[in-house]
Amino acid sequence: MSQDVSVRGRGVAARLAVPPDNRPMPIRTLTSLLAIGLAATACSPSRDWRELHPEGSSLRAQFPCKPDRHQREVRLAGRTVRMDMLVCHDRGATFALAFADVADPGAVAPALDELRAAAVGNVKAAAVHETALAVPGMTPNPRAVRLQFDGKRPDGTPVQEQVGLFAYGMRVYQATVLASRLKPAEADTFLGALRVSP
Repeated sequence: MSQDVSVRGRGVAARLAVPPDNRPMPIRTLTSLLAIGLAATACSPSRDWRELHPEGSSLRAQFPCKPDRHQREVRLAGRTVRMDMLVCHDRGATFALAFADVADPGAVAPALDELRAAAVGNVKAAAVHETALAVPGMTPNPRAVRLQFDGKRPDGTPVQEQVGLFAYGMRVYQATVLASRLKPAEADTFLGALRVSP
């Protein structure tokens, strides 16, 4: 039997099943939180971009709303790691930043591959447009990419998503924007503002 954990964003609760013995959550399950959160998104009248330097992230990012922070142990690249996630919902879009330390240089590439597969698989995307991603200050890695794809939520309604994947040392990052109809300029602002600042 599982228990429910409430995840709050803009006063609306999304529910996520958690194993009763508090086992690490599969990365696919954790990232599906984004799709769940999108279904519960409330609108706000205007964007209010603000720069954040999330504690423990070595990263500077801009969010258009105040994000909630969540932590969870997940299985990633064959090990259990703590993943931190900042998520906010604004005007029909969800903005999220997730990061985790994999503690082994050899685990960075597999972790980025697993994050990519989970992001695409969560919405059952058929076609993925991929370009190289260069975040100022990041550790160079051929798996640092920006993904753009369309898919479906669990209820079958359409969703558009853009994802940035990169690393700094042994810390892997996933920045995500998704909405029913994603505005490219908003994704460009969110993903383009990322920079590593130790």
